[in-house]
Amino acid sequence: MSYKNLRTLPVYKKALELCHMSREIASYVSLNKDLLKLYQSNSHRDSIADSLLTDAILIPKKIASAEISGCHIERMKSASFINIMIRNINSYCNGLENDGVKEKEYLNLLRTEIKSFRRSFKKWRSSFPDGGANYFN
Repeated sequence: MSYKNLRTLPVYKKALELCHMSREIASYVSLNKDLLKLYQSNSHRDSIADSLLTDAILIPKKIASAEISGCHIERMKSASFINIMIRNINSYCNGLENDGVKEKEYLNLLRTEIKSFRRSFKKWRSSFPDGGANYFN
C-alpha cells in the first residue's frame, strides 16, 4: 500500500487523531512544556506524559508497517503490539488521574477517542486473511 493510500485507511486516520489528542493532552498536563525533553524530567507526571506520547506515536507507525508488509505474521505482530499500546494509553490516563490531574474531562475525551480507535482497529484487524482469530486467541 502506498503512502497516499495509507491516509485513506480509516484505522490510520483514527490513529493519527489519537496521536494528535495524546500530544495535546501531554502538552497540557506536563510540567515541562518542551515535549521533546519530557524524558529528561524528574516529574512522575512528565514521565507518564512522555510514555503516553511515545505509545500514541508508535500506533500509526505500526499500522503503516503492517500495511506495507506483505507478511501475514508481521501484520499480526503489529496488531498485537498496537493492542498493547492501547492498553498502555488507558493505563496512562489512570496514572495521570492518580497523579492529581484535575481536568478529568480531558482524560475522558482521550478514553473516548481510544474506544473509537479500538472499533476501527477491530474492523481493520478482521480484514486480515484469518480475521486475526488465530493470533489473538
